[in-house]
Amino acid sequence: MTRRIVFVDVFAERRYAGNPLAVVLDDALPQDETQRIAAEIDFSETTFVAPRPQADGAWRTRIFTPAREIAFAGHPILGTAAVLRELAGGTRPATLRLALQVGVVAVDFASDAASAEVAWFTAPAVTAGPTCAPSDIAPALGLAASDIDDATPVQQMSASTSAMIVPLRSRAALERCRLDLAAYAALAARGFSPLVYLWCREPHDARNDLCVRFFFEAYGVREDPATGNGAAFLGAYLLEHRAFASAFSLRIEQGHALQRPSLVLLRGDNLEGRPRIRVGGTVITTLRGELV
Repeated sequence: MTRRIVFVDVFAERRYAGNPLAVVLDDALPQDETQRIAAEIDFSETTFVAPRPQADGAWRTRIFTPAREIAFAGHPILGTAAVLRELAGGTRPATLRLALQVGVVAVDFASDAASAEVAWFTAPAVTAGPTCAPSDIAPALGLAASDIDDATPVQQMSASTSAMIVPLRSRAALERCRLDLAAYAALAARGFSPLVYLWCREPHDARNDLCVRFFFEAYGVREDPATGNGAAFLGAYLLEHRAFASAFSLRIEQGHALQRPSLVLLRGDNLEGRPRIRVGGTVITTLRGELV
């Protein structure tokens, strides 16, 4: 039996940039086989999606890193929806709904000012968690405590998965940072996630607002070229601490350290007193084939 597979670059402004994603059109494989396939492909995430929607119209979707299944991640949401929309042919739907472990997430498609098609998802509820002293986390990141901007805290944010949000004073500090899991072990023992999202207000491109990096553990430390759930966590964090206006629209750079420049779009506001976070980006197809 063969199964269709599609590779896409998410948050990419050109081919072979952004964050690559593999989408496998079969969600009924045994757990051990899906995990082996994800490890074989070795992208930060691979999704397995049902070949047809459920009765409610949502497409059941599972997300795997090379090491484990996860409940929520941003670039797999956008990339999977874009693949399903492309395969629909004819009049492509303006909205697709994915049924994830975290719940049903809608993805909307719209053209931006440059006529590029942008996929957007609204993040599930993000919970603000405990804070961490800069002096505690800095050594595990190869930084000095003074590299961390104390205008807002180092804080864990969660939506099924969790990540540490770390504000830095400069891009020079961002470029120096590394995640040392051995040095991080004491923080992990206190319940802090070894997924770390670092950001600064010094982009490479003056058209953009922030520059970020994201490190996570999957058979050792890996770095993500573009991180949608990290951007969602950041959006909730920025609203929580009023780091920007009560409503904002930001352009976020990522991936420069990996030679895969990425652009993540982030919008945040308070709708009827509740925070609303939307994450967007372009999706480019690079490969279509079959798993044999």
